[in-house]
Amino acid sequence: MRIYGYIDEEASAEKSGPMVLSEVTLVASPEELRNIASFLVSSAQRMERMGASYDHEHLADKQPGFDDSPHLIVFNPVHFHGTGDQ
Repeated sequence: MRIYGYIDEEASAEKSGPMVLSEVTLVASPEELRNIASFLVSSAQRMERMGASYDHEHLADKQPGFDDSPHLIVFNPVHFHGTGDQ
């Protein structure tokens, strides 16, 4: 598993690919954490069921209440080619 991300300034410009992150800190309520956990479990189940045809999905598209949050995206490693992945 790798974790990728953008800093705020880069996210809007999208001039470069995502950077490899060494750590992620979630500042979230218990309810938000349960919703994120549910999203991750559902994503894993869909990835297993769909295999290579599963590409990616966004938390905000699957769970209400995350529209104004940072983007959380689950990506099938078969399809992802991020920067800094050497």
